[in-house]
Amino acid sequence: MTRRISYEGVVAVLPTTIPYTRYSIQTAQWWIGSALRELAKSAGLQPREIDGLCVSSFTLGADTAVGLTQHLGLSPRWLDHIPMGGACGIVALRRAARAVQAGDADIVACLAGDTNGPDSFRSLVSGFSRFAADATYPYGAAGPNGSFALLTDAYMRSYGATREDFGRICVAQRANALRNPQALMKRPLTLEDYMAARMISDPVALFDCVMPCAGADAFLVMREEAARAMGLRGVRILSTIERHNGFPDDPVQLRGGWAMDVPDLYAMAGLTPGTIDVVETYDDYPVIVMMQFEDLGFCGKGEGPDFVRSHDLTIGGDFPHNTGGGQLSVGQAGAAGGYLGLVEAMRQLTNTAGGTQVAGARTALVSGFGMINYDRGLCSSAAILAAA
Repeated sequence: MTRRISYEGVVAVLPTTIPYTRYSIQTAQWWIGSALRELAKSAGLQPREIDGLCVSSFTLGADTAVGLTQHLGLSPRWLDHIPMGGACGIVALRRAARAVQAGDADIVACLAGDTNGPDSFRSLVSGFSRFAADATYPYGAAGPNGSFALLTDAYMRSYGATREDFGRICVAQRANALRNPQALMKRPLTLEDYMAARMISDPVALFDCVMPCAGADAFLVMREEAARAMGLRGVRILSTIERHNGFPDDPVQLRGGWAMDVPDLYAMAGLTPGTIDVVETYDDYPVIVMMQFEDLGFCGKGEGPDFVRSHDLTIGGDFPHNTGGGQLSVGQAGAAGGYLGLVEAMRQLTNTAGGTQVAGARTALVSGFGMINYDRGLCSSAAILAAA
């Protein structure tokens, strides 16, 4: 039975990015606080007027969203902490929208950010989860590169994908990133460059790997009439889905939780894959992008290689994808990576994307993926948004 969930009357506004940097001596609290300050300034709000808070971060240390309320001078009546990595942006969006609908909060600030010191990533990986601490890190798997090499190899063996197929995704995203002043990767990337890059964890090579960095992304969720009164351009939420540990009996992950709920995603929105103008997928490694193309209904399972061979994924192409460059060319600011596609989609739909703008974009699909545990990612999410 198709679920019927409506987010009518609620909008997301003010997609905000604190520019990413490769390394930072600032704390995660500083990055997240900077995003909140920018949100409040742009909206003309005082901190006391923000009565809902949703936070995601890997490097807050002993703090959670509760501890941040004191750091940030907030006194919210609704609070959530979402430790779901790349799925966190959409999960924050759907929970914040429900809180506003229920009257639990009037204005919810959704914030994600992380710092990146010289040793931050190694420390994060070594204690990422019990799987990481007990089953992979002690044996030299060295975090996500080894896990995604396992997934990439399984996908290639199952469906005949080649490294060139994954390279097409990376090359298109770099072309998009060159039009995005926020992207950390500034050099053009050719397919020849991609194929010649050094191997990291076979078959994953250098340009398949996301680059850790520091930064923050954020947005506000509120009622549509409130946004209109404040002169803010909102984005409508047509549908969302969220799934954790999808298909647990699969020996290795060749599909994600999106495939379990994708009929609901389109039915609730009243749209089909062919009516989506812009697609922003989570992209820490290209195999997950290809998996999302399939599981979100843009092609059949195992047809991802043919799909990328036959479509232009650049801003001006027939399938505009990760229009800001995605994490593979912008960088991955920890949990902010789960917000990157969402804030880019919001900019597309409010016609504020600047050099990455897709002409006439009215609908966008955003998807998230997070919490890799050896042979699979546990969290998946997706949303369909529309211009107000």
